[in-house]
Amino acid sequence: MSSDLGSPRANTERLLVRQARWIAHEVLELRLTRPAGGALPAWEPGAHVELTLPSGLRRAYSLCGDAADTETWTVAVHRAPDGRGGSREIHETALVGRELEVRGPVNRFPLVPAPGYLLLAGGIGVTPLLPMARELTARGLPWRLVLGARDRSRLVYAEELTALGGDRVLLVPQDEAGLPDLAAELAAAPPTHAVYACGPQPMLDAVTALCRTAAPAQSLHVERFTAGEEAVPAQLGGPSGEFEVVLARSGLRLTVPADRSVLDVVREKFPDVPYSCEEGYCGTCETPVTAGLPDHRDTVIELSERPTATSMMICVSRCLSPVLELDL
Repeated sequence: MSSDLGSPRANTERLLVRQARWIAHEVLELRLTRPAGGALPAWEPGAHVELTLPSGLRRAYSLCGDAADTETWTVAVHRAPDGRGGSREIHETALVGRELEVRGPVNRFPLVPAPGYLLLAGGIGVTPLLPMARELTARGLPWRLVLGARDRSRLVYAEELTALGGDRVLLVPQDEAGLPDLAAELAAAPPTHAVYACGPQPMLDAVTALCRTAAPAQSLHVERFTAGEEAVPAQLGGPSGEFEVVLARSGLRLTVPADRSVLDVVREKFPDVPYSCEEGYCGTCETPVTAGLPDHRDTVIELSERPTATSMMICVSRCLSPVLELDL
């Protein structure tokens, strides 16, 4: 399923924070419904939504509830003291009973057809994988999930996973068992099985390296919460000079200086344009390109897809041609 979160056509509505509960150390779960009840748009495992917080900050979170529950969207948020403020606001603000603007759902991390699946999670990275485990169980497909965390109190959704999968679920608290043996897990998985991974950057880098060197190479699907190694730093990624951006729908022509992003410049004219991470890994600001040659510097679009990609992440990517035209 392709992302449309960067489009004004993406579903946006105000939802009520119906419930909040602690589900692990420093992890708060929010349940969102329509104020008067009723069905929400359908979603598939791997999907995320973007919340606009009371401060105006926008943050994307994976849907981790049951996709069969048509009236509730569930997200879980880990408090990151050194983050950019979104998780702290969610944890420190009394949100129950308040309405938030919610955009989505969007899925850049869908389940692909495969005879079986290996799901690898670190901490809060289990949130997109839990609905996958539910879906695979319902389909009767083989799966295994490995969840690591610093200690048992940080094993997010451990009880739900164990009840769902039994011995198909391996919980690895680091203070008791060390780090998950990713190499052993990948070696034990049949080569035809798809590998899904979400968690801290060092874990994702390790999984990526192991899958690339496997013989045969294993099908890997990753969702990142931070910019990955494939991100191209501006100082290393080719021309970073000034260029022009034409917004096709409005006809506006804007100048993007060398020291500013396309997103920064566009938001001056259209403050409601969707964005979240501003580091090129969440896909929220993905925007169709109608003319020009993008310089992709994100970790959303695979390296192999960049030459033919028809969209770009305007928070970090730039332009290799004098003019770039966007469907905005």
